[in-house]
Amino acid sequence: MATDSPHATVRLAPAAAARRPARLADLLVDSIVDGIVSGDIPPYAALPPEAALVEQFEVSRITVREALKLLEAKGLVEVRRGIGAVVRDDSHWNLLDSAVLAAAVKHDSNLTILDELVSVRSALESDLAGQAALLATDEDRAELEAIYHRLEADTARPEIFIETDVEFHDRIMAASGNRLARSIVSSVHSQARTSLRYQGHPSIEAVTVTNGEHRIILDRILDRDAPGAAQAMTAHIRSAWQRRRPEGHGGGGRPQLS
Repeated sequence: MATDSPHATVRLAPAAAARRPARLADLLVDSIVDGIVSGDIPPYAALPPEAALVEQFEVSRITVREALKLLEAKGLVEVRRGIGAVVRDDSHWNLLDSAVLAAAVKHDSNLTILDELVSVRSALESDLAGQAALLATDEDRAELEAIYHRLEADTARPEIFIETDVEFHDRIMAASGNRLARSIVSSVHSQARTSLRYQGHPSIEAVTVTNGEHRIILDRILDRDAPGAAQAMTAHIRSAWQRRRPEGHGGGGRPQLS
């Protein structure tokens, strides 16, 4: 949706009444988040005034005000006196907000968000793998070995393997003791995994290669080799993404991971 005015007013289409969530404010928030992130509601456009939103979504003024506060907290709009709620550009969006990130992944046509997400995972998880190599307890090390052996058994069942894979990575992060970084990675990765373009359709051959990389990471952790564990994790996350990354997407002209 294009506009020549920095404060053009847009009209929103409410979702079907039968699909209303328990909190009516979520109806507005979900619709507007999707519209803004998809680009249907452009930056600097003004949302409809409060009275119009009340009519369109058949909710109370209190509900509209609650929704606008939620959108403002997500960095998607700025409420200005005399103008109303004005859409902010994507430099202000809180991409760690689950709703915003989910919409960004959903509308990531050129895989830019997924490429960035993999880059963030690589940076954080490599550091956590290094910390795990130094800090893992005997119990941590034993559990990582046990999960690895389950992964070996699961290579014949890729649909099971990918779930155990998540458990392996999370156990390494837990062994690092860095709760904040683990939480960030888990949050963004869980949203990415809702996209088939991120998850792909792994074959037995592909997960076998992946598990060979897991073995290297595990060996470095067991050897207390922090730099080696970090390097192995970086190489694994990047190469695994390249194996499953859909072809024909240039990532908006950005350099590809390798």
